Amino acid sequence: MVQTRAKLSPEENLKDVSALIREAAAKGADYVQTPEMTNLLAANREQLFKTIADEDSDASLAAYRELAKELRIFLHIGSMAIRATQDRAANRGFLIDPKGRILARYDKIHMFDVNLANGESYRESANYQPGEAAAIVDLPWGRIGLTICYDMRFPSLYRALAESGASFLTMPSAFTKPTGEAHWHVLLRARAIENGAFVFAAAQGGTHESKRLTYGHSLIVDPWGEILAEGGVDPGVILAKIDPAKVIDARGKIPSLQHGRRFSISDANTPTGHLHLVRENP
Repeated sequence: MVQTRAKLSPEENLKDVSALIREAAAKGADYVQTPEMTNLLAANREQLFKTIADEDSDASLAAYRELAKELRIFLHIGSMAIRATQDRAANRGFLIDPKGRILARYDKIHMFDVNLANGESYRESANYQPGEAAAIVDLPWGRIGLTICYDMRFPSLYRALAESGASFLTMPSAFTKPTGEAHWHVLLRARAIENGAFVFAAAQGGTHESKRLTYGHSLIVDPWGEILAEGGVDPGVILAKIDPAKVIDARGKIPSLQHGRRFSISDANTPTGHLHLVRENP
């Protein structure tokens, strides 16, 4: 996991992040993940749309594809702000293979629209259009599911990915400090435990040029919920050795993926006790 502190200049971020990716590869990483908003972290709409480009024209994405090819690694750019239409952006992640090819794209599904108790307010949907499809792809070590940050609060997404064979769940993030202190470790460990899967979460950390404060603490969590590696607040590289057999072991001990059942909720407040379908296991 590469932990960063994104600036307002994509060129500066590319330089900083590329150096950390090279460091990770030099230390033996086969898979390297960067955080949400790798190319810039801009709160101002005018500044955002003045800076971003569409996917085919984005110089940072082209450079990362070349870097993955040079280093012969699987490079997961957790997400970038990409122009989708004239007035809307996409919060899009890219998984790049060692030949520089884009294996998978994922547009963040759940938009972070909240008012925090400390007065901070976020309206991601004002600038970004939500994605409509989950993403999953096969790597040499197993199947990996792509998600981004706020998605982690929606367990059904990860259950669907796990039921589709994902052994690794990714959650690159730019988590706020207040919510990070309260929920970051709990949510990531829960997603790992309930699905018997590894969780990889590269994060932004520290005070950014945009004045946003992010939590950091990039995490690598195993399928039993054990934290294998954790970052602090500053930029850096967080490494762990992954044994895919742990997925088989965890799912064998707690085979909950096999035990999902169709069920309903009986509403005792209605005269008929009407049944509402909630979940059907595939």
